[in-house]
Amino acid sequence: MRIGLMVDNYKPYISGVTIQVELSKRHLELAGHDVFIFTFGDPEYKDDHEVRVIRSPGVPLADTGFYLSLRYSRRAKQLLQTMDIVHVHHPFLSGRLALRYCRPLHIPIVFTNHSRYDLYAQAYFPIMPEELSHGMLQAYMPSFCQATELVTTPTQGMIKVLRDLKVDSHIEVVPNGIDMKHFNNAIPLPRSDFGFKDDDILLVYAGRIALEKNIPFLLQSFAGVAQAISNTHLLVIGTGIQQYEDEIKEMVNELNMQGRIHFTGKVEYKKLPAYFAMCDIFVTASITETFGMSNVEAMGAGLPVMGVHSVGVGDTVIDGVTGFLATHDLPAFTAKLTRLCLDLDLRQQMSIAARKASSDYAIERVTDMLLGHYQRLVRDALPRKSSWRTRLRGFFERFSSS
Repeated sequence: MRIGLMVDNYKPYISGVTIQVELSKRHLELAGHDVFIFTFGDPEYKDDHEVRVIRSPGVPLADTGFYLSLRYSRRAKQLLQTMDIVHVHHPFLSGRLALRYCRPLHIPIVFTNHSRYDLYAQAYFPIMPEELSHGMLQAYMPSFCQATELVTTPTQGMIKVLRDLKVDSHIEVVPNGIDMKHFNNAIPLPRSDFGFKDDDILLVYAGRIALEKNIPFLLQSFAGVAQAISNTHLLVIGTGIQQYEDEIKEMVNELNMQGRIHFTGKVEYKKLPAYFAMCDIFVTASITETFGMSNVEAMGAGLPVMGVHSVGVGDTVIDGVTGFLATHDLPAFTAKLTRLCLDLDLRQQMSIAARKASSDYAIERVTDMLLGHYQRLVRDALPRKSSWRTRLRGFFERFSSS
């Protein structure tokens, strides 16, 4: 099959979605398929390790890594229209282009809802009344999902979120796939390289330093733990928009936690398993996840997870078994995190359970699930329009991209 993966942003921007798309592409190719990524960005950007990434030009949005455009380049559009199936990972820009370019040719469209757009709207547009942002999503999401052949989401909890947005399409749960062998077999980095001792208790957060990740809550909770347990440290892996990152670092100063909270900056994804393996507990306070990819990666490295009861995190972490979940209440979260830090035997039990549970998200298993859906949709698709121009264009696009 020729498979087109459509995303609003891709490398060099790094997020859970870009990592997921890269992994999917690689393993679909290993299964013998031709896979293309269609996105926006600098058309001159080259990745030495990846081919068939088609970037259409757009307007860069400050230093966010996002590019804004309402169309693909002529070449990208023509190539997209030779796909057997397309898989859309963002509903607004990429999603509308999938409907515009692919539906007339009866190319099946799969949409995966990766984000809590309802909560993102509240985080980034607080002046907009919640009822208005929710109403806009209720007006858009049902019709968009209805226009696709299949809607998937990474967790069961996200189905309820989409139902609340009035989406009544059939929804399949397809978890995000992770290359678990890299995390299961990770060799830890030497703690001494970072100035940590063997008996220090290392907590780690990995992800964007962004408003929706609820990082101030996490820092406040850790500050409470650090006052009670002198050998705890928090490692923060990731970057964000510079202004917000500066605000977070200033908060660390205000909490007087400069010697206990450590920022690594951006870490290459291939090095992330070694960082996790060095640590003892993965922590997150985010309530906007649809899956929580970093949580599961950390579980694969044997880390129990401390998180908040919410969609995504609550779907992947079993409270009391593979980690702890608390309400979005600072004292409750801090109390459970303190217990996890103090109870070594419990951490070891949870470590074994977390590593075992992570196998459900192995990329090989998820790729098989996706291919099953793709093959069914391609087989059941309506015949495409077959004018001589469409057939001729498809022939040349296939030839030129091979």
